Amino acid sequence: MPSIVAAVIALSLALAAGARAEELLSYTIVSDSIPASLTGFPGDAARGRALVLARTTTCILCHSGPFPETRFQGDLAPDLTGAGNRWSVSQLRLRLVDASRFNPQTIMPSYYRADGLVRVGRNFAGKPILSAAEIEDIVAFLATLRD
Repeated sequence: MPSIVAAVIALSLALAAGARAEELLSYTIVSDSIPASLTGFPGDAARGRALVLARTTTCILCHSGPFPETRFQGDLAPDLTGAGNRWSVSQLRLRLVDASRFNPQTIMPSYYRADGLVRVGRNFAGKPILSAAEIEDIVAFLATLRD
């Protein structure tokens, strides 16, 4: 298990090579959620699905879900089936932005955070892994996953 955790962390750091140079947009956390869209408009669920299934976001490396066409889905994290029933759009948004707010020991990357991170390469410091629009696209897709 420690080698899997190390591999996920290493992959997440490698993905930072593709990090966005965009400035982080401000957001407000209310309880266990971020109520307002990071972009000011809803994301596109079809683009979100493609992002979840892309190996570059690491989602499918740890999570499994209702994706029969995708082999080698992960089993380190919760199954995404029914994610839209378990969490609201606002809760999903915070989980993607900064999963460590729910579990400080999580191996899930904080996809839209740039401060307080460890083992970030000098060239990638201060940059999020995903853009605000990508976060919103993934949130829109996950919200469609109902039992």
